[in-house]
Amino acid sequence: MALIVQKFGGTSVANPERIKNVAARVKKYRDQGDQVVVVVSAMSGVTDSLIKMAKEIMPLPNDREMDMLLATGEQQTIALTSIALHALGLSATSMTGAQAGIVTDGVHTKAKIKNISPKSVHELLDAGNVVIVAGFQGQTIEGQITTLGRGGSDLTAIALAAALKADLCQIYTDVDGVYTADPRIVKSAKKLSEISYDEMLELSGLGAKVMQSRSVEFAKKFGVVFEVRSSLNDNPGTIVKEETLSMEGVVIRGVSLDKNQAKVTLVAVPDKPGVAARVFKALADANLNVDMIVQNVSHNAGVPATDLSFTVDKPDLLKAKKVIEDLKSEIGYREVLADEKIGKLSVVGVGMRSHPGVAAKMFETLSKEGVNIGMISTSEIKISVIIDLEKGEAAMKAVHEAFLG
Repeated sequence: MALIVQKFGGTSVANPERIKNVAARVKKYRDQGDQVVVVVSAMSGVTDSLIKMAKEIMPLPNDREMDMLLATGEQQTIALTSIALHALGLSATSMTGAQAGIVTDGVHTKAKIKNISPKSVHELLDAGNVVIVAGFQGQTIEGQITTLGRGGSDLTAIALAAALKADLCQIYTDVDGVYTADPRIVKSAKKLSEISYDEMLELSGLGAKVMQSRSVEFAKKFGVVFEVRSSLNDNPGTIVKEETLSMEGVVIRGVSLDKNQAKVTLVAVPDKPGVAARVFKALADANLNVDMIVQNVSHNAGVPATDLSFTVDKPDLLKAKKVIEDLKSEIGYREVLADEKIGKLSVVGVGMRSHPGVAAKMFETLSKEGVNIGMISTSEIKISVIIDLEKGEAAMKAVHEAFLG
């Protein structure tokens, strides 16, 4: 008998028929004697619909109230999934994140898990129940409902697997596993049988929609080996685990395109110590994650000045602009420019550590496609560039062909 944590994303529970399919899959494991904890997302489109309604009332809604609103999406799904299991003759109990013992910090809309007390989950499992837990949410010590950020159901599943010491963690999605690129864009993309935590972490953080990056980071920290597989068939998926020596033989593991980025530029910022520190401290205080940063020094009418550019997630653009505009009198920049029509194209692979020439090949490929590079960021195992969004998919196909075709 194994203890298994299974996570089903929004497309896997998009309608009553798919919820019934999830219940049937869970029943197969339960029938062979396994204990099963199911983590579910909101039904496909529900979270976006709730956000849209809130923003029709107020462009920048209060974060606490957004958590109260968005947490209801997963609560619909856990109840419907439990009902579907009851219809198959199984004992099942649905639980909110709080009821499952998930304790978070107090940062609304982007909370971090501080602790999980899975006693109630264990008791229900031992009594013969399938336990269905609402992903994406938790509760502070003070009793405030919080959410874990988009894709947070992945984090719920990985964290529960660690806390419960599960034998197996499966992340079910609408694709067969992790591919060398988004197969919906790049038809020649190939499914990977395995991938390292570090490679998966980079791909997730760079726009690959298979997993939330924080969940991969959590899995690496606690050594949770997990499988990404399809909820629509029984094909084997992709195992995500610690890096092995054989993985270094592959130079590039995957190519990703993040369409969810926006660029903010402060024009003619005084070029003096402390200005950048003040800007990014204000953004950090507002719980805004900054990704790529570029500073270009120039001389404006003989006075040293600089243009300071950085990228944020598109949903955070309005909030980032407000933070920056509030600093204008203190810093004295000329104007703020915002650009949502950008994409972040990245190549990732642990083999890059021992194989030179990846950047040159990537830049040459983009040059041949007539794609201009706006910003560049690198790490040991990845290279990312900011490009025009309208050329993003063509650039992604060309780079994938150059390295993995």
